[in-house]
Amino acid sequence: MTSGLTRRQVLAGGAAGGAALALGLNPAQAQTWPARPVTVICPWGAGGGTDATVRIVSAVLEKELKQPFNVVNRTGGSGVVGHAAIASAAPDGYTIGILTVEISMLHWQGLTEFRPDSYTPLALMNEDPPGIQVNASSPYKTVKELADAVKAAPPGKLKASGTGQGGIWHLALVGWLTAMGLKPDHVAWVPLNGAAPAMQDLAAGGLDIVTCSVPEARAMIEAGKARSLAIMAAERNPAFKDVPTLKEAMGIDYTTGAWRGIAGPKGMPPETVAAMTAALKKVNESSEFRDFMASRGFGVRWAPGAEFGSFMEAGDKAMGVAMKAAGLAKG
Repeated sequence: MTSGLTRRQVLAGGAAGGAALALGLNPAQAQTWPARPVTVICPWGAGGGTDATVRIVSAVLEKELKQPFNVVNRTGGSGVVGHAAIASAAPDGYTIGILTVEISMLHWQGLTEFRPDSYTPLALMNEDPPGIQVNASSPYKTVKELADAVKAAPPGKLKASGTGQGGIWHLALVGWLTAMGLKPDHVAWVPLNGAAPAMQDLAAGGLDIVTCSVPEARAMIEAGKARSLAIMAAERNPAFKDVPTLKEAMGIDYTTGAWRGIAGPKGMPPETVAAMTAALKKVNESSEFRDFMASRGFGVRWAPGAEFGSFMEAGDKAMGVAMKAAGLAKG
């Protein structure tokens, strides 16, 4: 051939172009992703920790990839609506989203058919333990005092929230209650779309307890409307060094946590996945992202593509065991 290309190279190029067309892209688009703005779906409400995390990730991605990354909050159904929107999007790389630990939990409750393997994992970005928050005017100054009040209260009298029914912050409460020898529903759970509305309700006096990460509660704590009594972690958070662990405060060795990572629909083009994961690695290592997360006390954790997928699968199995034990799983 005068072009210098072999028959095999021509066929390979044709096959790649055909694959791109099958995905709704032309070959040039497939090679130059992102060629236009990208939609980033957040399954939780504005103002919460997940929203804050995905917005800083998107802001740094915009600088790195020179295209807008537009965050859209798709709330509802205890995270089902947003997670379903990510999984159901066209796998062309122009709709991605932030997954949260709830995707390893919702299907156990029969709330959705989607689970970790319903997505193309791109990168794990964050992991945080929950804290136990009360209103600033609450008479309980320590988690031990709160625990004594919880034990003395009739089942269902006290109300708590932090996320939807069966979400990670709900399971955190269940774990704490069962560790104290109480039934999982001893404190009534009020389903809400994330930590931000829960903390608002706590500050307004509509809730007695909120279990969510301390960084998510930070705004209300710094405004003098709430305080954190303990965290469910092996060690104190350096950003909140005055908040003890449950083990320190009560001798209860119970830990759990939430995570957040970026993913897209299943079947994304490999070259787009590679480009996105490489860009997310730069985001994770950037001073802008690290400083933002540190300023809010959010934990930073990195796991690329397949490693993030394995992390989610392991968590999914562990959540199934925990939720069945707590009576929160169906089947």
